Amino acid sequence: MSYNIALNFEDGVTRFIRCNAGETVLDAAYRNRIKLPMDCADGVCGTCKGRCRQGSFELGHDYIDAALTEQERAAGNILTCQMVPSSDCVVDIPAASSLCKTGTTEFGGTLAEINLVSPTAIALNVVADEPIHFLPGQYVNIQVPGSHETRAYSFSSRPGCRELHFLIRNVPSGLMSTWLVRQARIGERLTLSGPMGVFYLRPVVRPVLMLAGGTGLAPFLAMLAQLKVTGCKQPVHLIYGVTHDDDLVGIEALEQCAAELDQFSFKTVVADANSRHPNKGYVTHHMEQATMGQGEVDVYLCGPQPMVDAVLTHFRDQGIEPASFYYERFSPSIAAITEHVA
Repeated sequence: MSYNIALNFEDGVTRFIRCNAGETVLDAAYRNRIKLPMDCADGVCGTCKGRCRQGSFELGHDYIDAALTEQERAAGNILTCQMVPSSDCVVDIPAASSLCKTGTTEFGGTLAEINLVSPTAIALNVVADEPIHFLPGQYVNIQVPGSHETRAYSFSSRPGCRELHFLIRNVPSGLMSTWLVRQARIGERLTLSGPMGVFYLRPVVRPVLMLAGGTGLAPFLAMLAQLKVTGCKQPVHLIYGVTHDDDLVGIEALEQCAAELDQFSFKTVVADANSRHPNKGYVTHHMEQATMGQGEVDVYLCGPQPMVDAVLTHFRDQGIEPASFYYERFSPSIAAITEHVA
């Protein structure tokens, strides 16, 4: 028996390791050549302190209160030298990956399919050389063939598979967009590195509101794919906004999720005033189905920077304070995704 442990470093890098039954996270990390912060390994110094975001574990009694107080333990803090997982876990490590002698994992894949699903979006499918583990919502860097440049794209497929799906904005004259549209050939090799990012699905313990803009739908497709596997007892509502009618993509996948997940519902919104779509305007105009009362809702937001900024302003002006608020904004003019968690 062994468990998948996601180590999330403060620079956004995530490394997955296998932890054997009865093994501490610290020992499993060292076995995988990841040098987590540590001075004593005996529960005395507190140097190996982290935080378990999800999963179950046992925390031994061989540590002193100065290393981990009762209040810290109640808040989810752990000592990696004492933490023995009993399920898959996600653990925050308050150190940069480079300081732990590790970094993003590089892996290869084969280009399997390219579809221009709209004038503004490209669906890219890659078959990885081996199953890729990530947290639903995270992203990976893909090297543009023929260059040293990389571009960051969120997975839109569920974790643990070889078949990786991405929904990419088709940027005019963009380096990756140009290569995909004009030069790419099925069967070509790609180099990817990751996973990365702190925008990922947490345990669903209360109603969830998902707000997606454009190709910001991608991480939500990964989250929903995972929920189809794990199940969900809480209401999950997605509002998906685009600029023009032609920008709406992934509707069949959303409809399938709605058919398979009893607690899931979604609404699409088009901003163009000339659209014939029944729901016009912005995502903030169509939140009536969301359970926002008393703040008992977890909000996930992903889209282009103007859309994310507008939603943040709306929430602030309306005094909306969700129980948890996770958001990620991206710009087609930069190579990496800028992330925020509040």
